[in-house]
Formats: sequence, C-alpha cells, structure tokens
Amino acid sequence: MSSITDVPGVTVGHCTLDAGAIQTGVTVIRPHPHDVYRAKVPAASCVINGFGKSVGLLQVDELGVLETPIALTNTFSVGTIAQAQIRAAIEDNPQIGREWASVNPLVFECNDGYLNDMQAFAVEPKHYANALASCSKTFERGAAGAGRGMSCFELKGGIGSASCVDVLSNNTYTVGALVLANFGKLPQLTIKGDPVGQRLHASSDKAPEQGSIIMILATDAPLDARQLRRLAMRSAAGLARTGSSFGHGSGDIALAFSTAYTVPHDSTFITIPPLINDMHLDPLFNAAADSIEHAILDALYSAETVTGRDGHRRISLREAMKS
Repeated sequence: MSSITDVPGVTVGHCTLDAGAIQTGVTVIRPHPHDVYRAKVPAASCVINGFGKSVGLLQVDELGVLETPIALTNTFSVGTIAQAQIRAAIEDNPQIGREWASVNPLVFECNDGYLNDMQAFAVEPKHYANALASCSKTFERGAAGAGRGMSCFELKGGIGSASCVDVLSNNTYTVGALVLANFGKLPQLTIKGDPVGQRLHASSDKAPEQGSIIMILATDAPLDARQLRRLAMRSAAGLARTGSSFGHGSGDIALAFSTAYTVPHDSTFITIPPLINDMHLDPLFNAAADSIEHAILDALYSAETVTGRDGHRRISLREAMKS
C-alpha cells in the first residue's frame, strides 16, 4: 500500500487516545531521521481556506524551511503540542533561545469535537513524545493518532496516505501525501467521479460544514520553497475531486516539503542540488493532486466505526456501503 513514507527518509508515528468520550491523539511526521533543527528541510504552505488554528505557518512561509517534525492533533491541543515540540528541540539543542535563535514549532489541527470531548484537554506533552518515538515507515491509517476522532463526509475519517512515482529526464521522483481528513457533507462524497454519497443511507443533516483537512506532501524531487508552495497548491485539485467545495467552516491547509537536501543551521553557505525547471513541474503537480485524492479515500476506507462523546457515532464508509 502506497504512503508518504515511500519518500526516502520520511517516517510517521501516532499516539492514540481511545477511552469513552476521549477519542483523539497526536500524529507526527518526521522528514528525516536526524535533528530537524540542525538540518532543516525546504518547505512551504498553501492556505486554501483559512478557518484553522495552526502554529508555525507564518515563519515557514517567510523562511521556507521546517525546524521541527510536523505534528497533527485536535484544535484545543495545539498549544500543548507546540510547547512539547519546543521542549524536545531544546533538549537536543540547549542553545535554542539563548545563544541561538528560537525554534519554530509546526502544529496543524482539526476539530474532532463531535466524537471527542475537547474540553477535557486530554492530550499531554508525553503524547507528542510517544508519537515521535513511534515514527516508522509503516503506520496505521484511519482512526489512529490525530485521526482518532475525525469525521469525513459525515462518516468516520482520519489519517490517510498515498504516493505516486514519476520519471523526469531519467530521474525517478516520489510524491507522497498524508491527510488528516475531517471535512465534507455526505451528499458531496465523490469517488472516481461517482457521487457515492448521494446513494448512501447514513444520516445527513443540513448544518453547515465545520470540518477541516490538513494535507501534507513530501517529495524527494529537488525543489525550492517557491516551487514547493506551487506543489502544495495542487492539493486543492485532489481535494475537489472527492467532492469538497472548501466550505465556509472548513480549514483546508496544505504543506509541501522536499527531502532532496537540507539547510544546515550553522553554515554560512548552503549547497543545493540543481533544481527542476518550472517548465517540467506538471508531472509533480499531477502526482500531488492524485496522491491527495487517494489519501482522502484511504482515510475513509481504512477507518473503523467509532462511538465517542455523548454517544455520538460515526460509521465507517465500509459499513455505510453495506447498509
């Protein structure tokens, strides 16, 4: 099964909280196995609809690099996880905030409040540490980690992943995607052009969409931050194919990073490989759209039915298709 970890060096880990009204967790994406603060990677974001409470995007877009692993969690836990990221970076680099500059934590969120009691503030710093420690090439999809309490098209959503491979001038490059899928109304659900959601018997209501999706793209193609922002923007094409119209209450945010080179923290000069000419980016753009679309469907197909806060229940796509 394809995943974001098909990009060499990338790993993913979860910490899942599953106890009655607590249905939430943390997911961490490591761009490489080394200290990200000391060996930053080029990155850029694209905010498709800004109904979100992420931390760290401003500096990523200003400087074009990641300084920590990427963390995903629920809306009310962003501050806790950001502080955990800062503490982890300081533990590895005691000069941070003293002889050196501060560190830019990067935390994305979606609102899992339908299934999870966010007011319990159940996510703790140790859960970030556990997710970071568990990072590997293989990881659970669906109702795991930050995806535990997420809903997608009024069904059970969560973590999904996919990848595509392209050949450019005899060089093979991979584009991998990981999504935290928590968006959409059931009648919108479209799978390979088929309006599946209109035929499903799961309950649907007329309340406005209030979900979100976080879309992370990784590639080993040599791109700079400007090109990575262009790549991240193509996430919107994959998202739209599944039926989303980027509703008012949906925070739709994408981030892309490259593992082709690193930016040393304490070097005067940076050595980067030859970058791909913009004229040849279309295959990567297509791969980004395809991998995001497939990752969203992967989240739906992988998720299990979950019952959480106040008896709220989200059934899986597989269960809905049987009814």
